[in-house]
Amino acid sequence: MKICIPVEENNGFQSRVCHHFGSAPAFLIVDTDSGDFRAIANANQHHGHGMCAPLASLQGEEIDAMVVGGIGMGALNRLNSANIRVYLSENATVAETVAGFQAGSLKRVEPNMACGHHGHDHARP
Repeated sequence: MKICIPVEENNGFQSRVCHHFGSAPAFLIVDTDSGDFRAIANANQHHGHGMCAPLASLQGEEIDAMVVGGIGMGALNRLNSANIRVYLSENATVAETVAGFQAGSLKRVEPNMACGHHGHDHARP
């Protein structure tokens, strides 16, 4: 399965999960079966509130799920419309997030869990 995780920087599995999906500098696409990964720069990183185009930087990528530290309602709706499941990670790193995903311990993001604004606090370790 291929999952996509927004990250603060590309440090492989030690990358820190970004708190804000649309503002992430990069996305790490991880094949949970093989452990292979690659980073994609977020060309849509700087956008107005509510104008996140989550699939723009990922166009042509085959992704089964998105695992985020936080996400706005517009981006959540766009991903759901594209049949991409969205899960919440409260973990600090990609390694911890992938382990949680594989263990089935990550929650699916529901509309009431979406951020209301970019100032929303997503504090975690």
